[in-house]
Amino acid sequence: MDPFACQKGSFLFVGKAEEAASICFFKIISRQSSDIPGEVSKAHHDIQTLSKTVGNLERGSAAKTAHDALQDFPISVNLKIAESKIKRKYLMVIGINTAFSNQERRDSVRATWMPQGEKRKKLEEEKGIVIRFVIGHSSTSGGILNKTIEVEDRKHNDFLRLEHVEGYQELSAKTKTFFATAVALWDADFYVKVDDDVHVNIGMLAKTLVSHYEKPRVYIGCMKSGPVLFEKGVRYHEPEYWKFGEEGNEYFRHATGQIYAISKELATYIAKNKNVLHKYANEDVSLGAWFIGLDVEHVDDRSLCCGTPPDCEWKTLIGIICVATFDWSCSGICKSF
Repeated sequence: MDPFACQKGSFLFVGKAEEAASICFFKIISRQSSDIPGEVSKAHHDIQTLSKTVGNLERGSAAKTAHDALQDFPISVNLKIAESKIKRKYLMVIGINTAFSNQERRDSVRATWMPQGEKRKKLEEEKGIVIRFVIGHSSTSGGILNKTIEVEDRKHNDFLRLEHVEGYQELSAKTKTFFATAVALWDADFYVKVDDDVHVNIGMLAKTLVSHYEKPRVYIGCMKSGPVLFEKGVRYHEPEYWKFGEEGNEYFRHATGQIYAISKELATYIAKNKNVLHKYANEDVSLGAWFIGLDVEHVDDRSLCCGTPPDCEWKTLIGIICVATFDWSCSGICKSF
């Protein structure tokens, strides 16, 4: 089954009030012709309200710098160019975590929910929404992997390059570096991390985050728990399992790693304390651990973890608008082409 069967037709068109209100909206509406006038009116009203709200937030927010987050933090020369834009206020920065071998996934994202060219530029300038693929560099300076990404970036200009050596066991470190770098470059209300195999409804994500705007320290995602895996050789093995108590204990509640959002204050906290924040084997556990002792509001929002059809279809029918969609079996857009 095409994982985008209920997502086509829902892409966010920048600058139009008729932006899609949900991933499954158009497919479901086509099956319920008698409800079309009311549903379309409601969708348009939601998007117009979002646009007005974002505009008010942009006008009402004082422009602030983030030079304090830049102190003692090395960033590549190409990122320093963006520092001139740091005083601009943004609604959110979306970092799409990717790897050298995932070009097909990146192309899937570009072909579906990530605007390209002038549309992406307008999304930044008019809506205050920044989207970048996030990647570091290989351990071999000037190697073919780095050069391949440089060529791809010259073509699309949609990468955020980190001072970080890529590796699956280094995801926790990459997450810290992403938030620290993003805070230094863009003064945003929210910072979002999403995997490159997840489909995101940008309009609904913005609407969701705006609803939490007044909360200074908020951590939004699909909260979960699970057993601490102490056996060597298994996937997600936790070498420091003994810190979590007796064998068979479960992790504290934390957001699943496919997509989550944190407020500016929390991202700034990570940036300022990156050198002393402990990294566990699993990135999502690490992030949860960094916040566990802080006065943070955890928001369990199940619209951020919808499955692909038929899951997103029946959720739309009962009024749950999906923000993010992915396959648990393959974690997302694994059959895009």
